[in-house]
Amino acid sequence: MSGDEELAGRLARNIKGLREARGATQAQLSKLAGIPRATWAHLESGASNPTLAVLHRVASALQVSLEELVARPRASARHYPRESLPVRQRGAGMLRKLLPDPLPGMEFDRMELPPRVRITGVPHTAGTREYLACEAGQLVLVASGERFELQTGDVVVFRGDQKHSYENPGDRTAVGYSVVLLAPPLT
Repeated sequence: MSGDEELAGRLARNIKGLREARGATQAQLSKLAGIPRATWAHLESGASNPTLAVLHRVASALQVSLEELVARPRASARHYPRESLPVRQRGAGMLRKLLPDPLPGMEFDRMELPPRVRITGVPHTAGTREYLACEAGQLVLVASGERFELQTGDVVVFRGDQKHSYENPGDRTAVGYSVVLLAPPLT
């Protein structure tokens, strides 16, 4: 396939994909762009050699840049192997970040606690809320002296700005997920 054929095919796929993502017909967008519907159909078939003026009208109708009309497709997903995610050891316990990219004001961790292991949580800033979900095994959360026993599927919501600890009282590794909603900074 020549470079011109590849570019025409990419242009056709991008225009059709952008139109379909908007839920519009060829007739609707060709009218909006001020070009004949047959011209739009040729663009989507890859059989046309449009002028710069036609491409500009199409880009305007789709509300994208000219560059986006001819851009190579980007992967819509990216795989992060387990080893690439940050891990924090807390004694025999392990906390692994669930998301490779930070989300402002939030933390997501996967917690693995071997049998009969207890780790101490770090209190967050005032106003922080934490959600602890038990995925496998048993977890005990102690927050400000109150004890919560979690079985598989249970969730506890608590203030993350207080002393707290996590414990696995069972005979097999426990897995839990911690979601922390940090308090917004005072302004």
